[in-house]
Formats: sequence, structure tokens, C-alpha cells
Amino acid sequence: MAIVAVTLFAIACGSGDTAVEKPATVGWKRVGSWSGRGDRQTESFTSDTGGFRVQWETKNEAPPGAGRLKVVFRSGDSGRDIIDAVDTRGLGRGTAEVGDRPRWYFLTIESANVDWTVTVEEPITGTTNKNW
Repeated sequence: MAIVAVTLFAIACGSGDTAVEKPATVGWKRVGSWSGRGDRQTESFTSDTGGFRVQWETKNEAPPGAGRLKVVFRSGDSGRDIIDAVDTRGLGRGTAEVGDRPRWYFLTIESANVDWTVTVEEPITGTTNKNW
């Protein structure tokens, strides 16, 4: 019983300060944005995190039903396939979150019968600056 009383007394006499962990926030840093019709290979870019958000859109499909878009992250050193990020047919838009490890990359964008736009962003994290 004495132990319980001492524990309750210690809790009641605390300083009143409560440590609250500030929530992490995720922002996105643009790595690059490309658009066109037909195939393309991008310039090399480096990644600090190895994580990416890929936003893509296809439009102006001609002939209807024949459009295709494929986006592949490749090693900036060897050129080998690292991540198949997008593989779609027809008109549309979407977002893919993919990841590997920090390194140099470039994209190959294979396209047929559509205009396309591809934007790659990398996450940046921090903490909010709120006083709780």
C-alpha cells in the first residue's frame, strides 16, 4: 500500500510539463517534369531518399483505344531497370508512390498514340512548428 501511495504522490507532484512529440510533415520537392508524345529518356537526377511520387496524365489518344504509357526508373550508373512506376493504356491520370534507395536515376518513358505529362517528386520531411 505504501508503494501505491508513494507512486501516486510522485505523479501528483510532477512538474506539469508534458512532452509532446511534434508530428512529422511531408512535403514534396520537384525532381523534374516532362511532357511529349512518343518515347523519351530524361536527364539523370539524384535522390536523397530513394522515394518518389510520380504524377502522370495521358490525353489526345489517337486512334481511340491504342494509347500506352510506361515509365521506368533506371540506374544512372548502369542503365538497368530499377522501378516500373507506371504502365497504363488509354486516357487517364494517376499518382504512383514508389521507392528504392538513394542513388542516381533517369527515366525512360515509352509512349504510343497519346500525349503525356510525367512529374516526379521526392518527399522531404520535417516537423511542424506548433506549441502544444
